[in-house]
Amino acid sequence: MEQLINPWSIPVAAVAALLIGAIWYNPKVFGNAWMRESGMTEEKMKGGNMLKIFGLSLIFAAMLAGLLMNYTNHQWGAMGMIGGNPEEALPSFEAFMADYGNAFRTFKHGALHGTMFGILGALPILGTIALFERKSAKYIFINAGYWIVTLGVMGALICGL
Repeated sequence: MEQLINPWSIPVAAVAALLIGAIWYNPKVFGNAWMRESGMTEEKMKGGNMLKIFGLSLIFAAMLAGLLMNYTNHQWGAMGMIGGNPEEALPSFEAFMADYGNAFRTFKHGALHGTMFGILGALPILGTIALFERKSAKYIFINAGYWIVTLGVMGALICGL
């Protein structure tokens, strides 16, 4: 049976999230606007434990990549239908996977699902939190925009690699 996922796609997607963040939140892109809208200052930026911040961010991105894998790689649905153990599946499962095991396994398909996950998942979560924190629409769209783009790229990597 085909391998359902390239195990390297999860850490690659997680690192991609940090690289996109370095670009997105750069002062020449959205960094200055984000700092203004969030109330962040240069002084606060220098006061954090960067190893902890980036280490946990990488772990969180890997967790998201693992979750996103279930939305981009439809073969996981077939695995769920048989209880996750191909050795105990009926022969029809092997035939199904032989026919459809690589279906919709493209960067384009993963990007579509990742972007949808960002719009329908990240935007409502971040938007709700920001509304209660009395943040602006600009703040919501800067942060949600980052996650929509990032999840699109992560989805592409997870599904296409």
